[in-house]
Amino acid sequence: MSVAEMAYWLATTDAKLTFIGEPPNPLSPRSAPTTYLTYCTKRAGNVCGGVCTIYNGGAQCIYAPNTECMSATQDVGFCDEKGCNGNCSSLSQCGTLLDAGFCYTPGTESIVIASI
Repeated sequence: MSVAEMAYWLATTDAKLTFIGEPPNPLSPRSAPTTYLTYCTKRAGNVCGGVCTIYNGGAQCIYAPNTECMSATQDVGFCDEKGCNGNCSSLSQCGTLLDAGFCYTPGTESIVIASI
């Protein structure tokens, strides 16, 4: 998902949103590489929603219990145990694509963002 696609989704969703880092602003210059990651607690049909968290930042392992679906502006890994451990998969290898560039990722407990 591009930053513009994410901005559109943010403007049109009825999900409850929480931001970690600065909210995405497609008009601001980017001084350092960052990844915009959106992860949510519910899937309804082909729509990702519920309670969603938007992370804007660099490399990190994010504790994300009860994540059902996600999207990101860069490839990220998602794992079934906290601490970015256990069985992990890559968002680029999404098995079930959802609307607006989201991927169905049931059982996700943590998400790893690598250096860009």
